[in-house]
Amino acid sequence: MFSAEKNDDSVAEFWAEFEAETGETVLARSMGKYLGGWDEYAEPLWGLVIATSGGFRFHHFPKEVTIFGIAKVSSSRKAPKEKTFFIPRENMLSAEIVREKLWWKKLLTSASPLLVIRYDSNGAEKKVSIEVDPGAAAVANALNGGL
Repeated sequence: MFSAEKNDDSVAEFWAEFEAETGETVLARSMGKYLGGWDEYAEPLWGLVIATSGGFRFHHFPKEVTIFGIAKVSSSRKAPKEKTFFIPRENMLSAEIVREKLWWKKLLTSASPLLVIRYDSNGAEKKVSIEVDPGAAAVANALNGGL
């Protein structure tokens, strides 16, 4: 039987394990769709958008799905790997939420704001763009608190 209490416990357990594995405190979190800016990943990915005491983390959890939306289990193929990246706080130049201001562009494009993080990568300025929900401003605020 479904229990909200059990669900709350598993969520708290996940974040406790995450903090133990990374050695960082989670300051804010949300969901987002990575659009680009990290050399290793070219395709859009849905995942967790996380501000930590050490910097910014993106974590994509893969799953294989059949045509009917049911998770596929296959012993002949290797399971897809999680995709993550980390930008250390000391490499971050800025973090901001960008919202489209022109009404006609809002009609023609996604209305979701973007989290844009500019960072230093071996002396070159780069930026990561992630489409986020409007409540993700807490992630940008937490990241900016240490810049």
